[in-house]
Amino acid sequence: MKFLSPPTLALALTLGAFLAASMSATTARAADTLYADLGGKQGVATIVEDATANFLADPRIKDTLSESNMDRFKAKLTEQICALGSGPCTYTGHTMAATHRGLHLKNSDFNALIEDLQDALDKSNVPFAAQNRLLALLAPMQKDVVTR
Repeated sequence: MKFLSPPTLALALTLGAFLAASMSATTARAADTLYADLGGKQGVATIVEDATANFLADPRIKDTLSESNMDRFKAKLTEQICALGSGPCTYTGHTMAATHRGLHLKNSDFNALIEDLQDALDKSNVPFAAQNRLLALLAPMQKDVVTR
């Protein structure tokens, strides 16, 4: 059996410690999720509350929501953003296609909602990069929401 010389052993131990620290930093970065960047549970709740107020005040889309159960709407939107952001949530709502079927929404409706959401994100001081990460996750849903 061959043993390492003391200088080689010290180098190997140092390298091992460096690799372990690097792996720990990578794991910590993985835990630094979009959900955290949105402010966690309270941050997402505030964003959803402000966004919903914006939706209901926006003459372009407020009528679309007039018949909605707003408590359920906010709860499902909170779940959805939390889950999309890799938070500790599971989205339990209907698919976007099922939810929006029959509403005959246009691209302009989708865009108005996104603008109102961005205003809520700005109000909560969510960094621009985090806003873009969230919007990139929401963008593919446009094909399920817009039906005309």
